[in-house]
Amino acid sequence: MISPLAFVNPDAKIGDGVTIHPFAYIDENVEIGDNCTIMPYASILSGTRMGKGNIVYQGAILGATPQDFKFTGDSTELEIGDNNVIREKVIVNRATYYGGKTVIGNGNFLLEGVHVAHDTRISNNCVLGNGAKTAGNCILDDQAILGSGVIIKHGCHIGGWTLVRDGCRASKDVPPFIVAAHNPITYYGVNAILLNKSGQFSEEIVDNIAKCYRQVYQSGTSVENALLNIKELIPMSPAIEYLLRFIESSERGIIGTSM
Repeated sequence: MISPLAFVNPDAKIGDGVTIHPFAYIDENVEIGDNCTIMPYASILSGTRMGKGNIVYQGAILGATPQDFKFTGDSTELEIGDNNVIREKVIVNRATYYGGKTVIGNGNFLLEGVHVAHDTRISNNCVLGNGAKTAGNCILDDQAILGSGVIIKHGCHIGGWTLVRDGCRASKDVPPFIVAAHNPITYYGVNAILLNKSGQFSEEIVDNIAKCYRQVYQSGTSVENALLNIKELIPMSPAIEYLLRFIESSERGIIGTSM
């Protein structure tokens, strides 16, 4: 159902079963997949590619031009996967340079007032709380949670299964499987409740993750030595390998350390 009171550019590609409510705005060069719902006063702007089963609430703006002084009008994209919930007044910018993409994966929940800046990549099943903001070129891995009012600065990487508590400001990478809290932001323990509830991690793996972070944050040694100790002392598993790879590849360093 497409309301006659909505504006839908003739160039837009609209899938089957899409509902577009009155006063929504669908720009040219837009693709909306099957069974999406676009609420009143939402704007889907040029360069947006949206998958199936998404719900976009009132006042959201998707595919807005980048808030980046380096943007010169290039044709860029916002790519959105399937089954995302995008609540009121969310703003997502497309990428800055020709051929670039801002990406939102599948099954994410962006609450009221979230802002996702240019070239950021959000993976799958993430939650961004009310008013959470990411600067440009950030990465959120699967199952990351940003609490209300969180600000993630340019180029930061947020690990999977991590909870960043309300109001935190991150200017370094936040490693996986942890709770991050306070300002200045720091390690606040392993996100054991979420890991245990997920059913994807055994009690042994959760315990090994905790042992890894004791080496990183509580052993009194350097991060480099902590990683060597982890490789020597902790049994390897996909979760531990991901943790090590994340920290070793961090260009900005991780929160709560001098790295």
